[in-house]
Amino acid sequence: MIRKAEGDEYEAVMRVLESALLDVNPHDVRAALAGGDVLVAVSESHVRGVLVLDGTRIEVIAVTRTHRAKGIGSALVDRAAERGPLTADFRSEVRPFYDSLGFEIECDGDRYHGRLPMES
Repeated sequence: MIRKAEGDEYEAVMRVLESALLDVNPHDVRAALAGGDVLVAVSESHVRGVLVLDGTRIEVIAVTRTHRAKGIGSALVDRAAERGPLTADFRSEVRPFYDSLGFEIECDGDRYHGRLPMES
C-alpha cells in the first residue's frame, strides 16, 4: 500500500533511507513529513519504501534491499506523479530506474536531471 507517511513514522522512514546509504538531512525529512511530502510503501505493517518530495521534485527515494525489484519504487513514483510533472536529480547508477519510468533525462557532468511529463 502506498500512502502519505504519518507523523509517528519518522524513525521507520529514516531507517529505510539510512539503510540505502543515502545522504539525507534528518531535519529536511522531518519537515517534509510534517508537510505531507513523504510517501511510504507499507507491507505487513512495515515501511518498505520511502519517497521524499519537495513539491513535485523527488528529493530521495529508497526501498529496503529485500524488497527491491518488486515494483515498489515505481509505485511510489506513480503515486507522487499525481501531484503533477515530477523532476529529479540523480547519479548515473540509478538512471535505468528513471529511464524505465519514462523520465526525460539530461546529463550534466556526473549528475542527471530528469523530468516526468504528465500523461496525456
